[in-house]
Amino acid sequence: MKFFFTITLFCYFIGMIKYFFYLALRKALLFIIATVSITIGFVFHTGLLITRSMETGHGPYITTFEYYAFFSWAIVLVYLIAEIRYKIKDLGSFVIPIAFISLAYAFFISRYPSTTGEPMVQFWLTIHRTLSFIGYAALALTFGAGIMYIIQEKQLKSKHPGAFYYRLPSLEILDDINKKAVDIGFPLITCGFISGIIWVWQRDGYFSLDIKRTILMIITWSIYGTLFFGRIIAGWRGKRAARFVVYGFIIVIVAYMVHIY
Repeated sequence: MKFFFTITLFCYFIGMIKYFFYLALRKALLFIIATVSITIGFVFHTGLLITRSMETGHGPYITTFEYYAFFSWAIVLVYLIAEIRYKIKDLGSFVIPIAFISLAYAFFISRYPSTTGEPMVQFWLTIHRTLSFIGYAALALTFGAGIMYIIQEKQLKSKHPGAFYYRLPSLEILDDINKKAVDIGFPLITCGFISGIIWVWQRDGYFSLDIKRTILMIITWSIYGTLFFGRIIAGWRGKRAARFVVYGFIIVIVAYMVHIY
C-alpha cells in the first residue's frame, strides 16, 4: 500500500506543478505532462483504495486517513471527467491542489487499518460516505470554477485586463460548469445525508443527531440547496452563483474537518 501511496502523491505533485507552469507559460507540453501525471496518479490512487479495502475488509471510509484519501480520489475523478467534457486546460490549476493537499494531509494521519460492524450497518455506511464524498468532490469542482469566474469577471470589468483575461474560459462556460456540478453535487450530498440518517438508525436502533458535529454540514447543505433551487426558481447565475459556491465550499472544508474529528 505504501508503494501505491508514494507514487500517487508524487504524480499529483508533478501534475499540480505542471498545471501551475502551464497557467503561467502556456506551453502545451506542460499541460500534457500534467494531465498524464494526474491520470497515472489516479490509476495508482485507485489501486491504493482497492488494496486498503482488501486489507481492512471494508471500503475506504472508516479512519481519518481513509476519509482524506477517498475525498482526494473523488476530486480527481470529477476533475478528469470535467476535463474530458469541457477541455478547460486551466481548471487543473484550481482543482488539483485541493486533491493533492487532501492526500498529502492523509500522509500525516494514522494509516492503521480499522474494521466496521455488521453487514447492514456497513452497507448504509458505504452508501452514506460514498455519495457524500463524490458529492463534495463535485462541489470542489464548483469552487475551482467559481474562483476562475470571479477572476475573469473582474478582468472583464477592468480597463486594463491582465494575462488571465486571455487565459481563462468565458464566463458562460464557467457558469455552466458551476450549474452542472451543483446539479450533481447537491442531490448526491442530499442522498448521502438521508442514507446517513438510516445508518445511524440501524446502528443505534433510534435516530440521534450530534448537533456539534453536524450543524456545519446542515448549513452547507442549506447553502447549496438555496443555490440549487435559486437557479431553478429565480434564475440565479453568474457572479452571485460563483460567490455561493466559493463561500459554500470553504464552509464544506471546515464542516468536513469538524465532522471527522
